[in-house]
Amino acid sequence: MLFLSLVLIVLAFLVGSLPLGHWLLARLGLDTRMLSTYNLGVENVLRRVGPTSALLSAGLDASKGFLAVLMASSLGAVSAGSGYVTELCVLAGLAAYLGHLNPPRFLYGDTLPRGRGNLLLLGVMAGLSVAAGLSYWFTLLPLAIYAATLGLSGFVSLATLLGLLAFALLIALSPLGPAAKIAALGLLLAAAWRFKENIGRVLDGTEPRLGDDVPMQGKQADVVVAAFMIHPLTLADFWQTRRFAWMKGLVERGIISEATVRQLAESLRPMKVGELTGIQTQGGKQIRMYLLSSPLLPDVFRDNPALATRRAIEGARLAQELGASVFGLGAFWSVVGNKGLDVQAAVPTIAVTNGGAYTSGTIKAAIPGILKHFADTGRDLKQATAAVVGANGVVAFGIARTIAPQVARIIMVGRDLERLERSAGTLRRANPSTEIVTTTSYDSLRDAELIFTATSDPNPVIFPQHVKPGTWIFDEGRPADVDESVERIEGVRVIPGGVVRPPGNMKTRLDIKFGEGAVPACLAETLIIAATGEYERKSLGAQTLTENINFFVEQAEKLGFTVVD
Repeated sequence: MLFLSLVLIVLAFLVGSLPLGHWLLARLGLDTRMLSTYNLGVENVLRRVGPTSALLSAGLDASKGFLAVLMASSLGAVSAGSGYVTELCVLAGLAAYLGHLNPPRFLYGDTLPRGRGNLLLLGVMAGLSVAAGLSYWFTLLPLAIYAATLGLSGFVSLATLLGLLAFALLIALSPLGPAAKIAALGLLLAAAWRFKENIGRVLDGTEPRLGDDVPMQGKQADVVVAAFMIHPLTLADFWQTRRFAWMKGLVERGIISEATVRQLAESLRPMKVGELTGIQTQGGKQIRMYLLSSPLLPDVFRDNPALATRRAIEGARLAQELGASVFGLGAFWSVVGNKGLDVQAAVPTIAVTNGGAYTSGTIKAAIPGILKHFADTGRDLKQATAAVVGANGVVAFGIARTIAPQVARIIMVGRDLERLERSAGTLRRANPSTEIVTTTSYDSLRDAELIFTATSDPNPVIFPQHVKPGTWIFDEGRPADVDESVERIEGVRVIPGGVVRPPGNMKTRLDIKFGEGAVPACLAETLIIAATGEYERKSLGAQTLTENINFFVEQAEKLGFTVVD
């Protein structure tokens, strides 16, 4: 009897894992890569393929739960006790639900959707009442609580959990044996684990309610969806989201340590923490931007690049599940995985960009104005010394190439002197009248009247001892390369770079550190790619094509993006 019971539970798992709805929708031409816990469900499938196919898909999923319980109930035909059979039926329901949530990958190939399983649970509940002989109250009361919660809150995840909690309590209070009680608790815990991200989004205010207009890439011609990966710069940023805000008081009271929070942050997979809404191009196209985060602090990118690359790849997969057509890497994410190349190779079905082209474009556009204003103060550019910090990087070298013909001397500061010399050789050949100096020492910055900086360092690199009075500094670093104390030096002017204002009336609950209504240029590049559909223009690796820089500058103007001076 035990062997037969185990066989029935395994069969229930396999039945639950059958991708019946997935196969149906795939045959209808729906891209099932875009189906996830965020946008999979009767409501959104209804929008995509119409009522007939949506209800048929729903019926197939519900039938899996019912069939799993029905098979387990058949054990009663071989004279097992009725209590034993009922317990086995509850176990079979759990097995089917786990199969639906965690199906074998070979059934789906490389595109594994992760459904919520609510319809399968409905089939399980119906099966327990019809085939297993449980009282109808075990089905009707959880369904009533589910419906009431959904009606009051609009959150499917919360309604499911409260419905399953009611079911688990009913089973716990029933005369059924421990196997049924454990199985009912297992259903609740499995659903809680499945919905943990949804509950986090409920807390953060980013989870859609039933009936909300969730944008779907490719379904609405005037709506496009993009995603962008961010990370906290400090622990204070970590507390911004409500799902983690409760930890702040515990850290301040010494109940948990900052080290513990950091370890937790490193263990968390990417999650959706915010949205940018209200972005609308001059042509009338709306852009919905999802903000994703794996809350790694800046030092982790330096100390554990393999972890950062893995999290970036997971972020790209999440972006794809959320329906985004393009995924941008912001701040230190932009340098992981060979500046996005490894991320794109791991997730080829979504465009990945590090934002380097438009970042370079905004700098290229800003430099003439900066140089003109500098000259208007009465200083002669042809006699001036300019320094470029981070000159080993693509963006900073682009700055050096732009200003080389206009100044007397350039100091290129970087970490790799050999690479600096190779880059300097290129500039010397193109600008024989300009003196080009290479160094790894920041002390040399005191010789400069103009400093342009664009490093990927997580901490400030330019301090008062490096700067003389009256110096103008264009800081493209994110986080800032220039320490706040530098601004207290007489005559010093620090100009932030790469800040863009998208068209429309952008709103967000998160402080992304660029001022109200403004975003970094790398995020703006992601928006522009989504709006134009020019996915081949994405920025990857160390090289940035001049034609792509020009493309983003031109398209930004057409779409209504403006560079913040």
